[in-house]
Amino acid sequence: MADPTVDPGGATPLRRTPQQARSRARLARVLETAEQVLIAYGVEALTTTRVAAEARVSVGSLYQYLPDRDAIIDALAAGYFAKLEAAMDGFVEAATSERWEDPVGLLVDAYAGIYRSEHGFRALWFGSGLTERTRAADREHKRRMADGVRRILLGLGLAEDGEALGRVCHAAVLAADALAQEAFRRDARGDEALLDEAKVMLRGYLTAVVERYRR
Repeated sequence: MADPTVDPGGATPLRRTPQQARSRARLARVLETAEQVLIAYGVEALTTTRVAAEARVSVGSLYQYLPDRDAIIDALAAGYFAKLEAAMDGFVEAATSERWEDPVGLLVDAYAGIYRSEHGFRALWFGSGLTERTRAADREHKRRMADGVRRILLGLGLAEDGEALGRVCHAAVLAADALAQEAFRRDARGDEALLDEAKVMLRGYLTAVVERYRR
């Protein structure tokens, strides 16, 4: 999991940020334990008492950073967002030096792979315990992912920049996210047929976008 103390949105979900290496390692252990509890038993099991006990830290030590279950959920979500956005940054960088025959297929397959490996992400998103802060952070996360798609189109030399391009990239991300979530609700490995339909839909939409905003 990515470091939850490094929040791309500019605000850590933690009560306080650990400064010492030992404290950071303890927090990482706590969050790894929380993720294991989440995967095995669901969001409802994420109590501070249980997580502290299984991580072998005192409840008081846990409270310094994560005062309740909502804070644990927010911190786990921040780590997942950071990992997804780091992957997008890598694709943006690659797009400036590579030429991709099928950008949509590449991105859908890459993120489907992350969904498959991140069991905690699926357990959190498909559970019923998302906090208002996490939902708000998710909206901002999708905007950052949309900006990544915009930068990829620019890096590949496929479109002119502008407010309209940002808007359509945001729409593409929202559609892709909804289809990906449904695909992984149906099948823990991702419903391949639905993922293929997502690719068809997104290729058509982004082809129209490219034609509209071609350089």
